[in-house]
Amino acid sequence: MATERPSGWAVGWEYFASIMLIMIGIFGIIDGIVAIAKKEFYVVGAKWVFEFNVTTWGWIHLILGIVVLLAGIGILSGNVLARTVGVIVAAISAIANFMWLPYYPVWGVIIIAIDVAIIWALTAHGRDISTAASDSSSA
Repeated sequence: MATERPSGWAVGWEYFASIMLIMIGIFGIIDGIVAIAKKEFYVVGAKWVFEFNVTTWGWIHLILGIVVLLAGIGILSGNVLARTVGVIVAAISAIANFMWLPYYPVWGVIIIAIDVAIIWALTAHGRDISTAASDSSSA
């Protein structure tokens, strides 16, 4: 029985999502460490409803960054659980960065846009990287 091979385009989107998750995870870890170590680094502009102190945001970004990084690494291996976690943490990352907008508005918007692209790539082409990996190992 012949199985349909995934397109290179679809596998490329899957790799894009995993690499972006790894990068966003690293950025989140760096943001978190900076916020915990030197909270004066971030200047708060307008007052928002979702106002936590910078140290709290630092811990949120540090923990979320570690989970996002691990999900990105897991997706590269074709792990289904990692792909599911990737979609969930990308959604949580988008929400957290929306609430982070008072501290870093431009960066928050950029990360939200990348998170949306990640969610699309993982849901539209989720099985393609696993299929491509199994095709290359059986060849």
